[in-house]
Amino acid sequence: MHTYISILRGINVSGQKIIKMTALQLLYQNLGFKNVCTYIQSGNVIFQEKETTKQDLGKKICNEILNSFGFEVPVLVMELKEVKEIIQKNPFLINRKEEINHLHLTFLSSTPLKENIAKIQEIKSISDEFIIKVIYLFCPNGYGKTKLTNNFFENKLKVTATTRNYKTTNELVNIAEKITNEY
Repeated sequence: MHTYISILRGINVSGQKIIKMTALQLLYQNLGFKNVCTYIQSGNVIFQEKETTKQDLGKKICNEILNSFGFEVPVLVMELKEVKEIIQKNPFLINRKEEINHLHLTFLSSTPLKENIAKIQEIKSISDEFIIKVIYLFCPNGYGKTKLTNNFFENKLKVTATTRNYKTTNELVNIAEKITNEY
């Protein structure tokens, strides 16, 4: 069994695309996933499944959400080891020791084309900064005030993007590690 972390884009925001976490957990269990655990109301689900592609898992979950709730939700699925590596390589912590309350991670559904990356690297923000692999964000004035939003990156990079703050991402890894060690 492999441990996966899935993050859903745009549920339970401003009264739109409402999915209760108990219903989401049940949906994952009905898909045959094991040891399903949700974290906060924004669509973070940790689960175990036999090894398969992350894209296939994402499509399977996305299709079931459409069938069950009647709306589309982009779903990004990553392996535990992948998310751990992303956290460990955060350049804002390694090189600069920035305050973690100002750090966010924007996860991309696929690698953007080089010409699309070039378009956003030309944009300079007064205080906010980003580094692309996943997109490591540093927003000293808070994520609510940045122009570097999911919509911004999706429009420029032409891929699906969803953001989690550093603390949430770290907690997802902690939960996934507990599940992995227990089962």
